[in-house]
Amino acid sequence: MTSDGQAVQRGVTLSDIEAFKELIVPGRLIAIDAGTKTLGLALSDVTRTIGSALETIRRTKFSLDAKRLLEIAAEHSIAGFVLGFPVNLDGSEGPRAQATRAFARNLNALSPLPILLWDERLTTAEAERMLIEADASRKRRADVIDKLAATLILQGALDRMRVLPR
Repeated sequence: MTSDGQAVQRGVTLSDIEAFKELIVPGRLIAIDAGTKTLGLALSDVTRTIGSALETIRRTKFSLDAKRLLEIAAEHSIAGFVLGFPVNLDGSEGPRAQATRAFARNLNALSPLPILLWDERLTTAEAERMLIEADASRKRRADVIDKLAATLILQGALDRMRVLPR
Protein backbone atom coordinates (compact mmCIF):
# COMPACT_ATOMS: atom_id res chain seq x y z
CA MET A 1 0.00 0.00 0.00
CA THR A 2 1.12 3.52 -0.69
CA SER A 3 0.86 6.32 1.87
CA ASP A 4 -2.53 7.29 0.43
CA GLY A 5 -3.93 3.75 0.81
CA GLN A 6 -3.55 2.69 -2.84
CA ALA A 7 -2.39 -0.86 -3.57
CA VAL A 8 0.95 -1.12 -5.39
CA GLN A 9 0.84 -3.32 -8.47
CA ARG A 10 3.35 -6.14 -8.00
CA GLY A 11 6.16 -6.50 -10.47
CA VAL A 12 7.36 -9.75 -11.97
CA THR A 13 10.79 -11.36 -12.04
CA LEU A 14 11.84 -13.18 -15.19
CA SER A 15 14.88 -15.12 -16.27
CA ASP A 16 13.75 -15.29 -19.93
CA ILE A 17 15.13 -12.24 -21.75
CA GLU A 18 12.68 -12.63 -24.65
CA ALA A 19 9.70 -12.49 -22.27
CA PHE A 20 11.30 -9.51 -20.48
CA LYS A 21 11.78 -7.65 -23.78
CA GLU A 22 8.12 -8.27 -24.69
CA LEU A 23 6.94 -6.99 -21.31
CA ILE A 24 8.89 -3.74 -20.97
CA VAL A 25 7.58 -0.45 -22.27
CA PRO A 26 9.81 2.16 -23.92
CA GLY A 27 12.27 3.69 -21.49
CA ARG A 28 15.64 3.17 -19.91
CA LEU A 29 16.80 0.17 -17.94
CA ILE A 30 18.76 0.08 -14.71
CA ALA A 31 21.13 -2.78 -13.95
CA ILE A 32 21.84 -3.71 -10.36
CA ASP A 33 24.91 -5.51 -9.08
CA ALA A 34 23.58 -6.48 -5.66
CA GLY A 35 26.40 -7.18 -3.25
CA THR A 36 26.19 -7.66 0.48
CA LYS A 37 27.49 -4.12 1.20
CA THR A 38 26.55 -2.15 -1.91
CA LEU A 39 24.22 -1.93 -4.88
CA GLY A 40 26.13 -0.97 -8.01
CA LEU A 41 23.89 0.71 -10.57
CA ALA A 42 24.18 1.27 -14.30
CA LEU A 43 21.77 3.11 -16.61
CA SER A 44 20.98 2.52 -20.27
CA ASP A 45 20.43 5.27 -22.77
CA VAL A 46 16.86 5.76 -24.06
CA THR A 47 17.54 3.62 -27.14
CA ARG A 48 18.82 0.78 -24.93
CA THR A 49 22.10 0.61 -26.81
CA ILE A 50 24.72 1.67 -24.27
CA GLY A 51 24.99 1.12 -20.53
CA SER A 52 26.80 3.64 -18.33
CA ALA A 53 27.84 3.48 -14.69
CA LEU A 54 25.40 5.42 -12.54
CA GLU A 55 26.08 5.20 -8.80
CA THR A 56 26.76 2.94 -5.86
CA ILE A 57 24.28 2.72 -3.01
CA ARG A 58 25.75 1.71 0.35
CA ARG A 59 23.36 -0.92 1.68
CA THR A 60 21.60 -0.29 4.97
CA LYS A 61 18.05 -1.63 5.39
CA PHE A 62 16.18 -3.03 2.40
CA SER A 63 13.39 -0.46 2.77
CA LEU A 64 15.85 2.45 2.58
CA ASP A 65 17.82 0.88 -0.27
CA ALA A 66 14.63 0.20 -2.23
CA LYS A 67 13.35 3.73 -1.60
CA ARG A 68 16.54 5.20 -3.11
CA LEU A 69 16.45 2.75 -6.01
CA LEU A 70 12.84 3.61 -6.81
CA GLU A 71 13.61 7.35 -6.58
CA ILE A 72 16.36 6.85 -9.17
CA ALA A 73 14.00 4.76 -11.33
CA ALA A 74 11.37 7.51 -11.29
CA GLU A 75 13.96 10.21 -11.99
CA HIS A 76 15.18 8.40 -15.13
CA SER A 77 11.81 7.04 -16.39
CA ILE A 78 12.88 3.43 -15.99
CA ALA A 79 11.03 0.65 -17.81
CA GLY A 80 12.62 -2.25 -15.95
CA PHE A 81 15.53 -3.60 -13.92
CA VAL A 82 18.29 -5.99 -14.93
CA LEU A 83 19.45 -7.70 -11.76
CA GLY A 84 22.79 -9.47 -11.81
CA PHE A 85 22.15 -13.10 -10.86
CA PRO A 86 25.20 -14.72 -9.24
CA VAL A 87 25.00 -18.36 -10.26
CA ASN A 88 27.97 -20.61 -9.58
CA LEU A 89 30.37 -21.45 -12.41
CA ASP A 90 28.69 -24.87 -12.79
CA GLY A 91 25.27 -23.16 -13.17
CA SER A 92 23.99 -24.15 -9.72
CA GLU A 93 22.47 -21.63 -7.32
CA GLY A 94 24.10 -20.95 -3.97
CA PRO A 95 23.26 -18.66 -1.05
CA ARG A 96 24.05 -15.44 -3.00
CA ALA A 97 21.63 -16.47 -5.77
CA GLN A 98 18.96 -17.15 -3.15
CA ALA A 99 19.60 -13.73 -1.58
CA THR A 100 19.28 -12.13 -5.04
CA ARG A 101 15.96 -13.88 -5.64
CA ALA A 102 14.75 -12.56 -2.26
CA PHE A 103 15.89 -9.04 -3.21
CA ALA A 104 13.90 -9.30 -6.48
CA ARG A 105 10.84 -10.66 -4.68
CA ASN A 106 10.93 -7.81 -2.15
CA LEU A 107 11.41 -5.21 -4.90
CA ASN A 108 8.49 -6.73 -6.87
CA ALA A 109 6.28 -6.09 -3.85
CA LEU A 110 7.11 -2.37 -4.02
CA SER A 111 7.19 -1.70 -7.76
CA PRO A 112 5.34 -2.83 -10.89
CA LEU A 113 8.57 -2.62 -12.92
CA PRO A 114 9.67 -6.00 -14.29
CA ILE A 115 13.01 -7.48 -13.22
CA LEU A 116 15.24 -9.60 -15.45
CA LEU A 117 17.63 -11.97 -13.67
CA TRP A 118 20.79 -11.84 -15.79
CA ASP A 119 23.67 -14.28 -15.36
CA GLU A 120 26.51 -12.23 -13.91
CA ARG A 121 29.17 -14.94 -13.71
CA LEU A 122 32.62 -13.34 -13.75
CA THR A 123 31.43 -9.74 -14.25
CA THR A 124 33.09 -8.52 -11.04
CA ALA A 125 36.30 -10.32 -12.02
CA GLU A 126 36.11 -8.70 -15.48
CA ALA A 127 35.51 -5.27 -13.92
CA GLU A 128 38.50 -5.77 -11.60
CA ARG A 129 40.70 -6.78 -14.55
CA MET A 130 39.62 -3.72 -16.54
CA LEU A 131 40.38 -1.40 -13.63
CA ILE A 132 43.81 -2.97 -13.04
CA GLU A 133 44.62 -2.61 -16.74
CA ALA A 134 43.57 1.04 -16.48
CA ASP A 135 46.06 1.36 -13.61
CA ALA A 136 43.35 2.39 -11.15
CA SER A 137 44.49 2.57 -7.54
CA ARG A 138 43.11 0.11 -5.00
CA LYS A 139 40.94 2.85 -3.49
CA ARG A 140 39.62 3.91 -6.89
CA ARG A 141 38.86 0.28 -7.79
CA ALA A 142 36.93 -0.14 -4.53
CA ASP A 143 34.92 3.02 -5.28
CA VAL A 144 33.83 2.04 -8.79
CA ILE A 145 33.94 -1.77 -9.05
CA ASP A 146 30.25 -2.34 -8.26
CA LYS A 147 28.88 0.18 -10.73
CA LEU A 148 31.34 -1.04 -13.40
CA ALA A 149 30.14 -4.61 -12.79
CA ALA A 150 26.54 -3.34 -13.14
CA THR A 151 27.55 -1.71 -16.43
CA LEU A 152 28.92 -5.02 -17.73
CA ILE A 153 25.72 -6.80 -16.63
CA LEU A 154 23.58 -4.18 -18.38
CA GLN A 155 25.63 -4.12 -21.57
CA GLY A 156 25.42 -7.91 -21.84
CA ALA A 157 21.64 -7.82 -21.55
CA LEU A 158 21.32 -4.88 -23.98
CA ASP A 159 23.50 -6.62 -26.55
CA ARG A 160 21.43 -9.81 -26.25
CA MET A 161 18.13 -7.91 -26.57
CA ARG A 162 19.36 -6.17 -29.68
CA VAL A 163 19.80 -9.46 -31.55
CA LEU A 164 16.46 -10.96 -30.46
CA PRO A 165 13.75 -11.13 -33.10
CA ARG A 166 11.16 -8.36 -32.89
